Amino acid sequence: MKISDMLLPEFEQEIEGTRRLLERLPDDKFDWRPHAKSMSLGELATHIANIPSWASVILTSDAFDMIGPDGQPIRLAQRAGSRHEVLQLFERNADEARRAIAATSDEEFAKEWSLLSGGQKIFGMARYAVLRRMVFNHLVHHRAQLGVYSRLNDVAVPAIYGPSADES
Repeated sequence: MKISDMLLPEFEQEIEGTRRLLERLPDDKFDWRPHAKSMSLGELATHIANIPSWASVILTSDAFDMIGPDGQPIRLAQRAGSRHEVLQLFERNADEARRAIAATSDEEFAKEWSLLSGGQKIFGMARYAVLRRMVFNHLVHHRAQLGVYSRLNDVAVPAIYGPSADES
């Protein structure tokens, strides 16, 4: 069995669970944050919506430098301002990731990919491992944060891996 055939069902499961949580975002709480050091709900939701876009970068390039040619850190566009915008961004990025995963050969999954900062290597590992760590695991991590944000704002948390207190 090809690596992509093993990864895609897991990817779909994580995308579906994330979508269910994003669909419940309260538009009137996008500026809410649980602590001054925390991302706002809108910033966190936008970050989650962007994480799948990293798959195509990892799978179609040998490296990514976090510092742009101007010497400044690369920043994503401004945060989404509504649930609708977050969902559109998320779906577009999930579709792109799905296509990139499906198109990647086992040989390409085994090639090293590196994260750079101003040309300096931060880490390098097989694309497969980077995809699992920086896309799949990262998505799950921030989705869990958003679940806490939701609970703190009395938004029903959907079942993800099993029943939640709001859905049995």
